[in-house]
Amino acid sequence: MTIENKDLIVLGAGPGGYTAAIRASQLGRKVTLIEKEALGGVCLNWGCIPSKALLRTAQLYTDFKHAKDFGISVENLKFDFSAIIQRSREVAAKLNGGVKYLMGKNKVETIFGTGKILPGKILEIKNSEGTKQYSFKDIIIATGGSPRTIPGVEIDGEVFHTSRTILENKRLPQKMLVVGAGAIGIEFAYFFNALGVQVTVAEMLDQILPPEDTEISKALEKVLVKNGMIIKTGVKIENLKKAGKTVTASIMSNGQEEKWSGDCCLIAIGVLANTNNIGLEEVGIKTDRGFIKVDGYLQTNVPNHFAIGDIIGPPQLAHKASHEGILASEVACGVAEHPMDYSNIPGCTYCQPQVASVGLTERAVKEKGIEYNVGKMPFSAVGKAIAIGETDGMVKVITDKSTGEVLGVHILHSEATEMISEAAIIRSHEGIATSVIETIHPHPTLGEALMEAMAIAEGRPINF
Repeated sequence: MTIENKDLIVLGAGPGGYTAAIRASQLGRKVTLIEKEALGGVCLNWGCIPSKALLRTAQLYTDFKHAKDFGISVENLKFDFSAIIQRSREVAAKLNGGVKYLMGKNKVETIFGTGKILPGKILEIKNSEGTKQYSFKDIIIATGGSPRTIPGVEIDGEVFHTSRTILENKRLPQKMLVVGAGAIGIEFAYFFNALGVQVTVAEMLDQILPPEDTEISKALEKVLVKNGMIIKTGVKIENLKKAGKTVTASIMSNGQEEKWSGDCCLIAIGVLANTNNIGLEEVGIKTDRGFIKVDGYLQTNVPNHFAIGDIIGPPQLAHKASHEGILASEVACGVAEHPMDYSNIPGCTYCQPQVASVGLTERAVKEKGIEYNVGKMPFSAVGKAIAIGETDGMVKVITDKSTGEVLGVHILHSEATEMISEAAIIRSHEGIATSVIETIHPHPTLGEALMEAMAIAEGRPINF
């Protein structure tokens, strides 16, 4: 078989892969991007983007139901579920075209097919045209992840769903079980609950959104339950079965069984790395618990082989993968100045109210034995929040007691994900609470809540 020579190959065109390809091209490399399905990967086509389109619909529908609170009369309010799903697919398709444009603009060669890495810095590609082999100087592996499922449960796209199949579900269920209360589970639970579905969320751990600050998670749970959601934490799901269009399950808590039945079950228990059948064993690339092992510069144990994104482990976030893609390209091009910093990656959950955080939780600070201060500013005391009718939630700030350094920021609010970037910038500069307090924030804005929380942490509140 003839082997065609390439320079730098990126295997996988998700947010990590296509970002890596763009950055490497900017730095003068001739880049070939390999993708088995669709540019943009899971995030753009089956995850972040289409799901946020659905969540926006849920938020609008909820807002219309409360329009009378703002002096607006809305009669005969209804929705078309199939049209809601169709819009989310159209949003994904539009952005898919945007990525295609970026590849052309940055002179990135794109090849569609399934890739397998071979010894000797060779990548074998299989597609409808046959099998070809390409040599490379460097490769960035960015094959992403897939939804984790429960053994013995067949995902049929009708009764049993993952986060991927639910995005194409044309039938609005009546009674739904969501297994797993991470960001994906809670977002879809919120969406369907907002449209009138009776939703039960079952989580094995003792709080929803387990990585988040406990106080914030509990506050969110209270709002979701008030809005009609049933949430069960510290439980296990057993006997998950399907009979026709009915699904049944046993919700187990401390040895006690609660039987559940409905017409839809979403499995949202995490993401598996797509590392099978891509040649890792043949090349000798080391893995740990299913994830590729890399150093701080995203290099595997095999020279010239880099890995980024979901395949190297949590947090499995699109923005984390994109940043890794940039760094891996810079390392491959010899211009990287620092390793990855995993201590300052924002986490976001886009239900309503939203949750956003960066840095340490209060329990993590306690475990580290750091003396700390806490400042909490409820949005019920923020002028802008009251004016727009979005008073649920708070800003919680954790600072070092001796230095004032900002250790963590946690926000629960309808616009939390838009507010968290200021906190991330503060932490990236090892900023202190006083620097935020002394920065003039415009009034009235939601951002004032962050400033006031910092002031509370430092014992100098003005508006609370």
